Amino acid sequence: MSTKILIVDDNFSVSLALKQALKPTYEVDIAHTGARALEKLASYQYQTVILDLGLPDMNGMEVCNSIRRSGNTVPIIILSGESTPSRKVELLDSGADDYLTKPFSVDELKARLRLSIRRTRSLQTLGSKLTINGVSLDSVKHTVERDGTVINLRPKEFAVLECLMNNAGHVVSRALLLQYAWEETADVWTNVVDVHIKHLRDRLDAPFNTPLIKTVHGLGYKFDASKVANITKGGDKHEQSVTNGSY
Repeated sequence: MSTKILIVDDNFSVSLALKQALKPTYEVDIAHTGARALEKLASYQYQTVILDLGLPDMNGMEVCNSIRRSGNTVPIIILSGESTPSRKVELLDSGADDYLTKPFSVDELKARLRLSIRRTRSLQTLGSKLTINGVSLDSVKHTVERDGTVINLRPKEFAVLECLMNNAGHVVSRALLLQYAWEETADVWTNVVDVHIKHLRDRLDAPFNTPLIKTVHGLGYKFDASKVANITKGGDKHEQSVTNGSY
């Protein structure tokens, strides 16, 4: 079954560019008004909604509230030019699952989409196991093995590894790792990611011949998937592509 995404944005050029960037991986629909978005959501099943706040007929937050009042639990990623903590809390309280502050990179949006869809599918399956380059991570049993050897990880180390493996072959920013593993707890600092990456490398990479967690200087970290042609997720194999750009 194809993964269907709805982009809700009244900017024709931006929405079309996003559709082109996401089209190799997802089936993408576009709605330029809030009313049209609600019509589409009533007629089709989407895996994620990318929702811009500045719509001509209603505020994006009103759209988000309407989606939730209808009982639809589709993940919603909000695009906003505002980044104050109070505004972020307001957006999440309205029913949004995630947000990106403009301007944002397409790679960051793709990473958020993969995490959003992965979380949804994890809730729909009794067992969710991810195996890449000899590393097996079971998000239900909360276990990790490498080449048959059990790797004991602390909860935050497990969450960091899960985020990296969900985006294998792609660069994951420190900001995204913070949001995924710490859920933007007020007392965390960016350096905490680097500390946990070091601990993770000590347990996962150091005892083996091939390091899999790579540093991409100035950008973040990446789980190396180059040794395999396909990534196995829950028994399914698929290929991923990357398109660079920013919006």
